[in-house]
Amino acid sequence: MESKTKQQNKLSTTIVLENKAIAPGVYVIKYKKTKDFKAGQYIGMTTDLSVTPRLYTIASGENEAEVQILYNLKDDGWLTPRLSEIKAGSELYVTDPEGDFIDDENPAWWIASGTGIAPFSSMFRSGLKADKKLIHGGRFTHSFFFEKEFRPALKGNYIRCCSQENGEGLYNGRLTRYLQDIEVFPEDCRYFLCGSPEMVVEVRDLLIKRGVSYDRIVAEIYF
Repeated sequence: MESKTKQQNKLSTTIVLENKAIAPGVYVIKYKKTKDFKAGQYIGMTTDLSVTPRLYTIASGENEAEVQILYNLKDDGWLTPRLSEIKAGSELYVTDPEGDFIDDENPAWWIASGTGIAPFSSMFRSGLKADKKLIHGGRFTHSFFFEKEFRPALKGNYIRCCSQENGEGLYNGRLTRYLQDIEVFPEDCRYFLCGSPEMVVEVRDLLIKRGVSYDRIVAEIYF
């Protein structure tokens, strides 16, 4: 873990272009791109230079002129209540992109819960669509962020697992239950997991027990 001082020295100033709620308690903030990044990487972000940046994975494509960050409002947190009130034109402080949660054009399963969809949105918007299967778990029908982009492109390879509501085209249940019903997992692809610690651990263990090699599993935990 880098020191607070070192993190602050890497901060760049950018301008907020838009900040809006896309679901209850869930927002997308857009700001002017200051550094190139690879799909799947994250940045640190803060509204105050005296406060250590919080880490968020980029949701926008590599070639877009703006950066999009998907975030949950946490009432007991320091940053997100302030972040949710920011208006277009405000200054925001961000670190350089980092991280190695990186996919390529080879076959892969993307498995996400909640806002853990962000890196897969970035990968998708950067052109990685062929030979990808996206499984997204959420509690409610409004939990499937960016679904209007995924559905027409991925078609049957986009699975929405909804644990607390029913809806057209939804799998009724947790994504772990969906995975438990799969008889055979392909051996010629990688499995990218992004979401809560509980989901990542449970899915990783399930995949290993079903014969998926550990080195084919790439995980990133969201807190």
